[in-house]
Amino acid sequence: MKRLSLQWRITLMSVLLIGITCVAMNLLLCSSGVYYMDTIADSLQGGGTVILNDGGAASFDPQLIAPNEELTIVIDGVQGHFRTTNWYITAAVTLLSGILAYFVSGRALKPLRSFTSQVEQVQLNNLADMRIDEDAISEFRQLSRSFNQMLERLNNAFSAQRQFTGNAAHELRTPLALMQAQLELFSAEHPDVRPETAEFLTLLREQTERLIQMTRTLLEMSNLRQVARNERIQLAPMIEEIFTDLAPLSDKLGVTLTAEGDGIMTGSDALIYRLIFNLTENAVKYNRPGGSVRVSVTQELEKLLLRVSDTGCGIPEVYQRSIFQPFFRVDKSRSREYGGAGLGLSLVWEIADLHGGSVWVEKSSEKGTTIAVGLPTQQSTKP
Repeated sequence: MKRLSLQWRITLMSVLLIGITCVAMNLLLCSSGVYYMDTIADSLQGGGTVILNDGGAASFDPQLIAPNEELTIVIDGVQGHFRTTNWYITAAVTLLSGILAYFVSGRALKPLRSFTSQVEQVQLNNLADMRIDEDAISEFRQLSRSFNQMLERLNNAFSAQRQFTGNAAHELRTPLALMQAQLELFSAEHPDVRPETAEFLTLLREQTERLIQMTRTLLEMSNLRQVARNERIQLAPMIEEIFTDLAPLSDKLGVTLTAEGDGIMTGSDALIYRLIFNLTENAVKYNRPGGSVRVSVTQELEKLLLRVSDTGCGIPEVYQRSIFQPFFRVDKSRSREYGGAGLGLSLVWEIADLHGGSVWVEKSSEKGTTIAVGLPTQQSTKP
């Protein structure tokens, strides 16, 4: 019963109620009908006989019978026929009532379906613009109003979070840059330090660089919506440029980079570059030695489909939806080894969403992973 929809629950309860009512009425009608048939048969006595049966009822004209003559009516099988007919009527009425209840309940639940469809359209990026229609029936009016208030509170909370993240990253950028400069200066002025000190300084420089990269990414994420998205972008030359930038890393790991296809879209050149760069860099970093990475572009009528495929160890299915969350890392040890902070794929998701697209894990196994990005060729007027 729990798996049934509300419409079917209402229909079944209506059928049950109507069925019980019809059965009760049928029993009462049968009882009263049979009683009065027996009463008529008992009250008519005399010589004349008329037989009524299932094969057909004999008819007579009461005017042809003399007032003093007696008449007896023998009822043969009519009571059983009467009961059977009533049961047929009961079944038909119950069935028709159930069908009617199904369609009527579906119409009555239409506001609920409309409410559900509006709720399904709510996303993290449209909290400010999304409002549920409050002009509904009284049962849903308060629910819609409460839901809109919740959306407003969530939007304010996320806005405050983004503002805090941007402010914190902005404030951290200067001291981190100063720390990095001082470490470089100290290392240059003291080249003959003990091995333990040199190792310690190297670790400090690496972690400082990691923090600088993290604050830079956080600043980019907080300022994404201020970037203009009206540039004409051709992807094939951009991908070749990305391959050139990643050549030192791919050569070091022995990973082969290949590209196929081309497409043209409107958007932010810098952001789309970062999107493809992050996906390709991840595919190179978490690949097998001697593996390969293939970036393919398919141009469709109104959108582009970008696929980045690698020959790595794959992503477990339980993590495939979580990898686009900030600071999430499947293999924390390898991420730290490469200096990852868990923001690369989160930035990819933000950029794709900002351009009206989406990103998802298309397939993943022990033989490798393919991440797909769908992007519209023309940007909407979405702010």
